[in-house]
Amino acid sequence: MLRFRVQPDVRLVAAFARPIDQTVAAARSCYAAKGLVSAEEVGGDGLEGEARDEARRKRDELARELYGAGHHTIFQHAHFQFALDRVSRHAVWSFFHAHPFYNSEQVSQRYVKVGRGAAAVPELGGEAQEVYERTLGRMEEAYHALTATLAAPAAERFFALFPARGRRPEEWRIDVRRRAQEAARYVLPVAAWARLYHTISGLTLLRYARMAAQPDVPSETRLVVEAMLAEVAKLDPAFAALAEKPLPTDAHPESAALAAAGGLVDPRRAAAFAAEFDAELEGKVSRLVSFDPRAEQIVAQAVRDALGMPRSYLSDDDAIALAADPARNPLLGESLNVGTLGRTTRALHHASYTFRKKLSHSADSQDQRHRMTPAARPALLAHLLDAPDVVAPRIVVETAEARRIFDEAMAAAWEGIARLRALGAPDEALVYLLPNATAVRFTESSDFAALRHKHAMRLCFNAQEEIWRASLDEARQVAAVHPRLGALLLPPCAARARAGARPICPEGRRYCGVPAWKL
Repeated sequence: MLRFRVQPDVRLVAAFARPIDQTVAAARSCYAAKGLVSAEEVGGDGLEGEARDEARRKRDELARELYGAGHHTIFQHAHFQFALDRVSRHAVWSFFHAHPFYNSEQVSQRYVKVGRGAAAVPELGGEAQEVYERTLGRMEEAYHALTATLAAPAAERFFALFPARGRRPEEWRIDVRRRAQEAARYVLPVAAWARLYHTISGLTLLRYARMAAQPDVPSETRLVVEAMLAEVAKLDPAFAALAEKPLPTDAHPESAALAAAGGLVDPRRAAAFAAEFDAELEGKVSRLVSFDPRAEQIVAQAVRDALGMPRSYLSDDDAIALAADPARNPLLGESLNVGTLGRTTRALHHASYTFRKKLSHSADSQDQRHRMTPAARPALLAHLLDAPDVVAPRIVVETAEARRIFDEAMAAAWEGIARLRALGAPDEALVYLLPNATAVRFTESSDFAALRHKHAMRLCFNAQEEIWRASLDEARQVAAVHPRLGALLLPPCAARARAGARPICPEGRRYCGVPAWKL
């Protein structure tokens, strides 16, 4: 396992008071004839000595029995909120956000300036240590240089969009700086630290314990998960004792497949994959590759099913509009995404789409937060090429000096990685020097209900540029195959305008300046 110069900081800041008691109480209540069983009863409150010990022995025995039998819903009742700091952005992307069952609030590199030295540094020793730290420093310097270089073009674009604000530029200085930072962060390494509140159920924590050593960054993820379990053990040793040992890294199916194909890191294999993938994108950021041709008819029938109406009462066109058009379904103008509780709106789950897409690591870290649009994301080391393989922000591409700084930073990153490989550094250490700009290629699927909600967030002009372009690609392609549904993939302002909600733009001071609902 890799060791790190600075350890992750993990603190349990909120939790159910009696996790194991409440878990077993929920289990016993399923078969209790006299009412719900209480946590106090399960824990032997009111009993003393051997009687109390026996109650807790039976509690722990039942918990282990149910865990081993796969009766796991009871372990979702207990929840734990952790404060995580000094955890790399890549570990968050690769493990802690790579599943649907969590909630996080993470510091944003779009809006918060990243300081020097705020990154994971593995203990490599000798020349490898020097190479790693020198490369890290060059990428951090490029970030600060790029932030300064982009200040003027960011201001020019901002005040072109908001001419009136140009009369009071000092009032908008922070907004302009953030736009420069948003593009500059692409040169930061994925080793950069994140800090976040991370809330999970007890079941998810137990899954973390079993899966923490999977390929990519097993050392760091195990450190964090072990610290989580240690924190829970302070609160409730019996709950933490349920955790199994991690599956060995080589027990994961991708490990065997990659080993048989040349190992986790094989730039020639990765280059062939990237070329094949990019050709199949056909110039798009996100390409629709699979859908049910009859999805609109299926959605329409599901609406009629929900209402108990035959076709003679409700046509396909009217049924689709009733579920998907904010003008007919005002639930879609709500910011709370209440459609999951709406009977006709739930019919939108029956249309599904699969896309192949290519985003930077930075953009995909936001894209993956849409947990109802799951993707098959890679162990990023399996995608490592010998040369820079990146996605650059448009403002960087269109600003000559910024492009020079960006290209030099990308070259420095790949030179550092190549040198570490030549020195025999562990594969796991290499990934930390990849920049946020690194291209991530994957397949992602979504039903229409989840896609509609995602697009309501990401077709907004305030959204991160890459995700906006991917969402636009997706909306246009869905409209081409399912015009009645696709026409209703809208930015939030357009959905609210059709629903009659006010204000039309829900962003307040963050209004993008473009009346997109009229486009």
